[in-house]
Amino acid sequence: MTEYASLREKIAAEKAERLARYAAFGDLLTDAYRAADEAGRACVPTPMIVSGYEDDPVMDGPCGFAWVNIRPGNSSFAIWLTKNGHARKSYDGGVQIWIRGFGQSCARKSAAADAMAEVFNSSPLTNNLRIYAASRLD
Repeated sequence: MTEYASLREKIAAEKAERLARYAAFGDLLTDAYRAADEAGRACVPTPMIVSGYEDDPVMDGPCGFAWVNIRPGNSSFAIWLTKNGHARKSYDGGVQIWIRGFGQSCARKSAAADAMAEVFNSSPLTNNLRIYAASRLD
């Protein structure tokens, strides 16, 4: 345990640690968004054939949504994400980062969410958190 000469010195040291952690969170989020973008662009969805429109397949596949869940919602990372507008509180606990890009393509959004969750899970900053990707068809 570190000893400090004064309370002021302790508060300054804790603030510096917090700012360094927040900067690391920002770098991690940037890496996650980069991986998500690459995965979404690299994904090749199976075209969807709509009955009555067989001559005009939907090349991006079925429509849907995807997101990344981060739990618990009272972790430092989840609080930082929420306070900085990167995530929203989830109705079933934790916070969620919704994948906004890639139009309505569920396949591309799912690939992006999977990549983002993988980056988060590979970081020592998020060791004790439950982070996973989820999606649903529209």
